[in-house]
Amino acid sequence: MKTKLTALLLALCSGLAFGHEGIELGPNQGRIVEFSDNETMHGEITEKDGKLRVALLDKDMKPVRVEAQSLVATAGTRQKPAKLEVAKDAEGFAMPVPGENEWLILQFKADAAGKLFTARLHYNTKNCEPCSRPEWRCACASKKG
Repeated sequence: MKTKLTALLLALCSGLAFGHEGIELGPNQGRIVEFSDNETMHGEITEKDGKLRVALLDKDMKPVRVEAQSLVATAGTRQKPAKLEVAKDAEGFAMPVPGENEWLILQFKADAAGKLFTARLHYNTKNCEPCSRPEWRCACASKKG
């Protein structure tokens, strides 16, 4: 019993210590989100001049030209979600930055008849101490292993 309790405690603590596990950064040091079932379409989220930018990347992390793809963005709280205005150009999508500690929900379609993919991002701008980057794009997981 003591061994099982110790193993459970270690598992819980390791999850806290490595809270950024699984966050992937793209070629522009932006946060990667998945827009496919088989990792053939990614979105790289970066921030510049008070806007979030979502660039599309292929399986090799090379830029994809935006044509028929669509993106809907929602931010806020569960009690008060707000749709964000999304601008589209050949390079990607741009939208206002969500509020501190809000969730950003991205709904992506490769084309009008395509499957809907949903990605979620907790927009936490507090700096991570080890890497000095905002938590929403913390690089700690990239430096591990």
